[in-house]
Amino acid sequence: MKTSNAYEDNEISEINMTPFVDIVLVVLVIFMATATFVAQGKIAISLPKATQHKEVSKPAKPIIITIDKEGALYFNDKKIEIKNLSTALQGSSDIASKTGVILRSDAKTEFEHVVKVIDTCKQNNISKFSIQTQEQNR
Repeated sequence: MKTSNAYEDNEISEINMTPFVDIVLVVLVIFMATATFVAQGKIAISLPKATQHKEVSKPAKPIIITIDKEGALYFNDKKIEIKNLSTALQGSSDIASKTGVILRSDAKTEFEHVVKVIDTCKQNNISKFSIQTQEQNR
């Protein structure tokens, strides 16, 4: 005796639309996200002209003090004596107060030279320091 199932005899004539709707929504979201990046800066406009304009100043370069392994001192790549460092810092005090001082020292430099430079900077009211290092290869 053969039992027939109604589902086995009929062909499936309907398409499941749920996966199709999901794909369409994902494509729509991707399109909307990328369209905002593409549209920026693509509007052609003619800016009005002004008779007076102010130049935007570039950010000031920080002061770089370098000490080599013999203890020689360089202020922005120019050799300088430690006794003249205070005068050079006073002339650049506005830059140093904004950007600070980058201190570069050879690995073999005696620590005494570094301390003298830091003391001179602190005497000139410079308290922001960055010590430049090199990444160690592993």
